[in-house]
Amino acid sequence: MGRVIQINNVGTQRNRLTKSVVLAIRELMGQTSPDEKTRDLAAYLVLALEAICETVEVSVAAWEKRGYWIKADRFRMDWLWCETYAGQLRKALANQDWAAVAQVSVQIAGKLNHIKVSTNHRLGQPWVGAWKQYSETAR
Repeated sequence: MGRVIQINNVGTQRNRLTKSVVLAIRELMGQTSPDEKTRDLAAYLVLALEAICETVEVSVAAWEKRGYWIKADRFRMDWLWCETYAGQLRKALANQDWAAVAQVSVQIAGKLNHIKVSTNHRLGQPWVGAWKQYSETAR
């Protein structure tokens, strides 16, 4: 029997999530006034950033098990901004502060400015329905 290859590992998930965050920010910056789509986009940013934080911890746990402490700490520090910005967005969303949402989104875009998303991507619109999911987790 051959090796079992897992094609959907945490690195792949993190890559997809970062690309979808870039897409969501592009859409959010195109909004002229807050509406349901804006809420979905902002909620998706919070949920995606929190999911990215979880993938970071899984990667770091594997490295720490092997004794790569410095590599693990460096990787954690590289992605520390995710948790910070997710918290700021969560607070801004709770207060319906759309200016703060836009400001944090610009900061996130600055962190992810190296991510390239093709115009022919297959990510779709993952933010559709994110507000409902966010509302359930906010309770």
